[in-house]
Amino acid sequence: MSDPAAPPRSLAEALRVRDDASLAVLLRSRPDLITPVPTDLTQLATRAGTRASVVRALERLDRCALQTAEALAVAADPATYDELLALMAGDEGDPAVAGALPHALATLRDQALVWGADDRLRLVRTARELLAPSPQHPSPTGLGPTVQEATAGMSPGRIQEIVTTAGLPSTHDAVSAVSSLTALFGDRRRMAALLTGAPEESREVLSRLVWGPPYGQVTADPAPRLRWLLDRGLLLPTAPGTVVLPREVALHLRAGRAHRTTEPLPPPVEASATHRPQVVDATAAGQAYTALATVEELLKDWDEGGPTVLRAGGLSVRDLKRTAVALDMSEPLAAFWVELAYAAGLLASDGEADERYAATPAYDEWLEQPAAQRWALLAETWLTATRTSGVIGGRDAKDRTLSALGPGLDRSAAPEVRHRVLTLLAGLPEGASPSAESVLARLRWERPLRGPQRDDDLRGRLARWTLGEAEMLGITGRGALSAHGRALLGMPLPEPVPEEPAGPGDKLPVHHRPAPPPEPLSPAEQATASATAARLLAPLLPEPLDHVLLQADLTAVAPGPLQRPLAAMLDVLADVESKGGATVYRFTPGSVRRALDAGRSASDLHAFLAEYARTPVPQPLAYLIDDVARRHGHLRVGAASAYVRCDDDAVLNEILADKRAAGLRLRRLAPTVLAAQADPAALLEGLRAMGFAPAAESAEGDVLITRADAHRTPPRTAPEPVPDGPPTPDATLLTAAIRAIRAGDLASTAPRKPAATGDSAAMTGGELPRTTSAETLATMQAAVLTGEALWIGYVNAEGAASQRVIAPVRVEGGFVTAYDHTADEVRTYPLHRITGVAELADDQI
Repeated sequence: MSDPAAPPRSLAEALRVRDDASLAVLLRSRPDLITPVPTDLTQLATRAGTRASVVRALERLDRCALQTAEALAVAADPATYDELLALMAGDEGDPAVAGALPHALATLRDQALVWGADDRLRLVRTARELLAPSPQHPSPTGLGPTVQEATAGMSPGRIQEIVTTAGLPSTHDAVSAVSSLTALFGDRRRMAALLTGAPEESREVLSRLVWGPPYGQVTADPAPRLRWLLDRGLLLPTAPGTVVLPREVALHLRAGRAHRTTEPLPPPVEASATHRPQVVDATAAGQAYTALATVEELLKDWDEGGPTVLRAGGLSVRDLKRTAVALDMSEPLAAFWVELAYAAGLLASDGEADERYAATPAYDEWLEQPAAQRWALLAETWLTATRTSGVIGGRDAKDRTLSALGPGLDRSAAPEVRHRVLTLLAGLPEGASPSAESVLARLRWERPLRGPQRDDDLRGRLARWTLGEAEMLGITGRGALSAHGRALLGMPLPEPVPEEPAGPGDKLPVHHRPAPPPEPLSPAEQATASATAARLLAPLLPEPLDHVLLQADLTAVAPGPLQRPLAAMLDVLADVESKGGATVYRFTPGSVRRALDAGRSASDLHAFLAEYARTPVPQPLAYLIDDVARRHGHLRVGAASAYVRCDDDAVLNEILADKRAAGLRLRRLAPTVLAAQADPAALLEGLRAMGFAPAAESAEGDVLITRADAHRTPPRTAPEPVPDGPPTPDATLLTAAIRAIRAGDLASTAPRKPAATGDSAAMTGGELPRTTSAETLATMQAAVLTGEALWIGYVNAEGAASQRVIAPVRVEGGFVTAYDHTADEVRTYPLHRITGVAELADDQI
């Protein structure tokens, strides 16, 4: 084995000297590395250097760590810590950068993007290829190639001319000439003297290229200001008509700094206003109650079968507009509530031939729960869902419009952004609401965009949507995180701090100390947190009332939320006229008939109003109920195609004489029976439009009772969130994975004793050992007696070959029972599947 004290020669060797805690940090931060679990540390290092894994790791670095990696990509390979610090802090130094660099470098080491000691820092090859400058892919630093790289295709004679013009002695070969020129450009004093004699126009050209892009265009006959730079190598040709500013020259002009602006610390989240915590919680509770009412109103509107499902899936633009009008809100807000109900499993398609959206059986169960628990389900669903209503109306990869409830709305980054935004709000003092721009600036620092910055980046849009949606759901109030919102994140309530109440426009000084983002909660932890949030919210919600106030103008006023039986009955008996702090219901002939169609009698309605009204039942309302009940069912409509029967033939004569009945094509079959060519439903609607109160009847002549909540989908499960890559492994999985990797690495790297035959092939660690059956059996039996460990090659029933380190315990019946150090357990292996065996060197197990 290699000397542990010697510097590592590869990433695999660097991983090999790490302890288990360090490996656990790596695997937790890059879970794709153990999907599946590598067989040994060499395979782990190989996987950590693949392009897809490195890109994923770079995308999850904060700005300071990413800038550190970018600086290493333009530094020498390997680089020293002092060289890296000079690139990050510049010649003048920056205490903030010097203080933050060790943590940033530790982050890169933890994630296996950098390896080696401080005197030999190496960026993994794939990361260097991604971040190093090239004509096709400019460096994020804006630096160009080195002098050595830029002069690779230049003739030796031209290089000697540049060296001489720059004031350097000529050399015998191009290599030493390039080295001399590089040393000149890296010497601050000599470079300052060289540039002092440069024309003003030439220095202006350098200033335009210094921060990138470092490439420029020249003609075949360059202007004097360009010729002066080309003759001294301050600009070097890379292709016909193209020149580049060498990296060493740019670094001198930048005072040694790799980035124009180094950001070692995260920008603080600034509080724009503060409110009393009680006001925040009360405002949030009011929003939570409104959220519940909105979802109920939405699904009540779709009780008898909602809009049809598009052939490609989803809700049509026209149906979304109708829903927005019914909810009295904008279409984007209506899309949000529709998607939230769908994600919570309260809404789904019914699966019929004429497929429609409708409430699910889970909706009825949800309605029976206390209000705080119903809110907790909505809030938890929103926090963890990947379906994102904000992208509705946009275009997918195939240029198709994204529709509400349709495919293509999942954005795997949404849960993480929502959790992080709320966590940042939790870091502010109680009652403090942040400025949106400071939140976005903080998120951009934590996950900077690689490449040109864009105002419409997905994480930024998700953050803006999160701030608005959290307010609508009642997780925040007046922009500040509520107590139940904090509990939803699994965070303890802050200790009360006595302070003077501040006005709504007062600024709060915020002293933010950077801390790593907390890990998202597991499903069990989230369920506990949601229950705690519901418990905190419950006292803040208005208590449901058991009464209404009847008025003489055929209206009823509900001064607050109503208990479930009362609200359900009023929804059938009356129409909602207005909402707000109090809900106004209006009684109409149509609404009373609706209650009678649902199986209620006039006496039932009188008894209901007398029980739940705090005021006497007005005479007009009593007359309305009696009048509609007296006429209700006087006409009976059944299926013939359809027929109308009535004991009073004068009523039938009136219908036949009415011109509005012409479309129903009625004819008399008997003095008390009319037949129609319309279907029963059309006949019912036509007669009701004429002012009659017909009732539908069954084939047996009984009145049919209709209920508003009759249509439900079959049982449906809520849509599963789409994960953003492999899930973060838990402690149990990490422990098992590290043990398996360590054991596999031991099997592949443990030194072996030379074979008795002197066959060196058996000693090659990259190949399976090969011995005859007799030699394998004899070695196994000897190991049982001596207790020594052996290195074996094994091929399982699926034909997969592996190397293992075992300690044989028993050999009999063609099987060997041994303690497998690779699997860390006792196993039994068929001897005929063992390709060969070799003894390990002493003191290896």
